[in-house]
Amino acid sequence: MPPWAVMWALATGVYAACKWLTWRRAPGAPARRQAAYLLAWPGMDAPAFLDPRPLAPDRRPTPGEWVFAAAKFALGVGLTWGIVRLVPADRPLARGWVGMVGLIFLLHFGSFHLLSCAWRAAGVDAKPLMNWPVLADSLSELWGRRWNTAFRDLTYRFLFRPLSARLGPRAGLAAGFLFSGVVHDLVISAPAGGGYGWPTLYFVGQGLGLLAERSKVGTRLGLGAGWRGRAFAALVVIGPVYGLFHPPFVLGVVVPFLSVIGAY
Repeated sequence: MPPWAVMWALATGVYAACKWLTWRRAPGAPARRQAAYLLAWPGMDAPAFLDPRPLAPDRRPTPGEWVFAAAKFALGVGLTWGIVRLVPADRPLARGWVGMVGLIFLLHFGSFHLLSCAWRAAGVDAKPLMNWPVLADSLSELWGRRWNTAFRDLTYRFLFRPLSARLGPRAGLAAGFLFSGVVHDLVISAPAGGGYGWPTLYFVGQGLGLLAERSKVGTRLGLGAGWRGRAFAALVVIGPVYGLFHPPFVLGVVVPFLSVIGAY
């Protein structure tokens, strides 16, 4: 298979395994609701989605939220099938990054938010997976409450909480970020055939950043709140992102995939 197909196959396999892990211990629910959780919702909070009680009216999407979700989807479409074409062909790395950002808006910020709106409009508890990450005041807030809450729900339930009870919160934190790194290495580096270890190193760096933020020095410097917290989080998250999505992945996987879907 081409590298981009290997990437999607690996991502699908990891996702299916994680989905089954959350579903197998979930409370009973009608078969249709369970099928919807497994096949039509990317979140990992099975008890909430399978809860038979209808969602409270104040937690259902407003017209403004529908418009916002659709705008993010449209931005993803515009970046992927519009702006990518404007990037010179002799700048494949830049073309790949623009396309990758477009796909992230198309899927994680756009499609998944629209799907959340649809389920919540139907009375199902399916909170958005991206909770305004740009508003995070700290690394703790970003990774704990705002960025990809599906993965956070999974690691918190099956890694952080049990390991913290046995070995302490630092061990639980380290296990969660190490697991994230290994999963990203599998999905990013393995299909690319290069850049091994860089995604894992990126997430290890996130864990170290969290420890620094919560340390006595970090507390005195105000790294956990306010403008200092936002600046520190941006530095830790954005600064080394080139290593997370390394050139072998962008050039060997993303760029060919953009060609296949007709982005250029």
